[in-house]
Amino acid sequence: MKAPAGAPLRQLVLKIHSRCDLACDHCYVYEHADRSWQARPKVMAEETAARTARRLADYARSHELDSVSVILHGGEPLLAGPARIRAICAELRATVGAVTDLDLAVHTNGVQLSRRHLDVFKEFDVRVGISLDGDRVANDRHRLDRRGRSSYDRVLRAVALLRTPEYRHLFGGLLCTVDVDNDPLAVHEALTELDPPRIDYLLPHSTWDTPPPRGSSGSPTPYADWLLAVFDRWLEQGQKVPVRTFDSALSTLRGGPSLTEAMGLAPTDLAVVETDGAFEQADSLKVAYDGAPATGYDVFRHGFDAFVRHPGVQARRLGIAGVSETCRRCPVVQSCGGGLYAHRYSSERLFDNPSVFCADLRALVDGIAERITERAYFPGLTDPGELRLALLERDRELLAHLNDRLAGDADWDETWQSLLHLDADERTAAHLDRVLAHSHVRASLAQAPVGVELTARVASVAVAAAVQARSSLCLSWLHDGGVLHLPTLGTLNLPSPARIQAEVDGARLTVTLPDGHRIEVKGDAPAPGWRPSVHVDMPGGEQVLVDDTDPWRDRFHGEVAEPLELSALAAFAEQLRTAHRTLSEQDPGWADGPNALRADTVTPLAPGTGVRLDTDGTGALGVALDATSADIADALPRLGRLARLANLRRATDLHVPGTRAGSLLTDAVEALAQGDRARAECALEELAGPAAPDLTETGAALVEELRAEAGPARG
Repeated sequence: MKAPAGAPLRQLVLKIHSRCDLACDHCYVYEHADRSWQARPKVMAEETAARTARRLADYARSHELDSVSVILHGGEPLLAGPARIRAICAELRATVGAVTDLDLAVHTNGVQLSRRHLDVFKEFDVRVGISLDGDRVANDRHRLDRRGRSSYDRVLRAVALLRTPEYRHLFGGLLCTVDVDNDPLAVHEALTELDPPRIDYLLPHSTWDTPPPRGSSGSPTPYADWLLAVFDRWLEQGQKVPVRTFDSALSTLRGGPSLTEAMGLAPTDLAVVETDGAFEQADSLKVAYDGAPATGYDVFRHGFDAFVRHPGVQARRLGIAGVSETCRRCPVVQSCGGGLYAHRYSSERLFDNPSVFCADLRALVDGIAERITERAYFPGLTDPGELRLALLERDRELLAHLNDRLAGDADWDETWQSLLHLDADERTAAHLDRVLAHSHVRASLAQAPVGVELTARVASVAVAAAVQARSSLCLSWLHDGGVLHLPTLGTLNLPSPARIQAEVDGARLTVTLPDGHRIEVKGDAPAPGWRPSVHVDMPGGEQVLVDDTDPWRDRFHGEVAEPLELSALAAFAEQLRTAHRTLSEQDPGWADGPNALRADTVTPLAPGTGVRLDTDGTGALGVALDATSADIADALPRLGRLARLANLRRATDLHVPGTRAGSLLTDAVEALAQGDRARAECALEELAGPAAPDLTETGAALVEELRAEAGPARG
């Protein structure tokens, strides 16, 4: 089978030194089946590094990649020395960085880390990840040096260096290998006390031929028990330190992507280049058998495209088709992904097995799903006002989470204080709610990369809310685009990306550019480069925003239209009004019913794309320019059902995440929306039977509502 389209490699593990100064007894490089390290040069030659950089640059250019990551690795990469590391970083920045954004990182045991290393990493913006297995007792159980001495104090000195103001921005996080004989809470407390930006908990590399230690508890799932104990403490602490294993499970349970190779079905996007220039598959395969990661390719004779075509690489890019039959039948496969590929190995069936940690992964995913499920009844099921308030509460939770991550950045802190100021007054808070509820704003807050782009987006939200409220506000930020879009208000063309200042005085907005040039905007009055948004009055007194300029509007699995001329906007608006009138005449109670589509935003789409909801489930409506009023009127009731289901799912839990109840509920709603009663009854019958225990009180009430609508089951 072919690898999924659109899944190029984006990560390179570059082995710059093949030996280590520790003798960890759980190390997959030196203590397991593969012995290839013995025949490799200790240090990567400059020519090898240069050839690798050129190969990666060629690949990024041919695939038009917007970014790639390179992780300096070993052995212990710091043994290469600051001078050699600096030369390699300089080569990568000059060659790969000239083609695409380059994210550089290093993974180290920390024992050798010094200011000399950190000055190199600071020069080239290299994030530093450190292996540490918890407190002293836990760490020294496995991570001793070659003379049998503790590495703990030396690693803590390295972490302390990274936490100083000069180097803090380089701290990438801590990696901890789980040992079930260690106290999980003591381990977690020791790691969180170091205030890392992230923690990764890793299962010890094992196979069916060499199974993992199971500890003394006698539990059939000791690793799940250990991790769930940490998960409970992590929740108690307010999830202040991101934990990739937990974040990945939470993401996939809610239908999002996997965040780690160890869990989830995303195709691998990683290549390894050893010190001699050999292309290899993931390092974890070294645990399977001698030579397992080998490809026979190297950077002197082959490029990254050839590496991707290797059968072993292809096998790890097949998604659900690449896991065992047992895994394909498992309800949590979207979250666990069959486990790490290496952990599936047995000499009898090779990699056609579930993970050797299968029972633990199932218990972990099920345990997390149950812990995060709100089973109590949610009144927003029948009360649109309660649903709207709950959605706004989610918006505020998301903003608070972003503040936890961005606090300390000057532009963000100023923006955050502006939001707090607007939210403190009931009058201005209502306008802030209106802007936050804008569908494209909700999508951008959830998906924009954390950094300059997101800060600029939130700043534009604050400014738009202040203008709407006729309030006072002065805010400055680095704007990374040539267009300033103020959600619900309009779009202002800027000469170029620059630091701007926005001052709101009543209904007047003044934007000041770095050269002192000032642009004044007041409502719909003409101003240079200003294009106000269009609000359409609907039958019944409601207004709908026609948004054809928001940079986040391209979310419909269909091409969006270019900004419209005034005549085209008027014709588009009239089609919307006519559709609403037609629907109200056909069904006078439609607008007040539970499935009415309360879309605050309509985005014009290119001809031929029809009428559809956004892909993020925020309730935005996309309408093709050639859609007739009859097309729109026919689509609105159907899409209203789907939008209501998406909003309910965002506001509360209808079922335990990751269970079959979720797909059955979707199937029932979609079937009713399409008028397919037979299909709806089939899904509802299972929801009232085998899947019923996985429904929350709200989900069960929704099922009863759907059953009443579908009518009595046929005998």
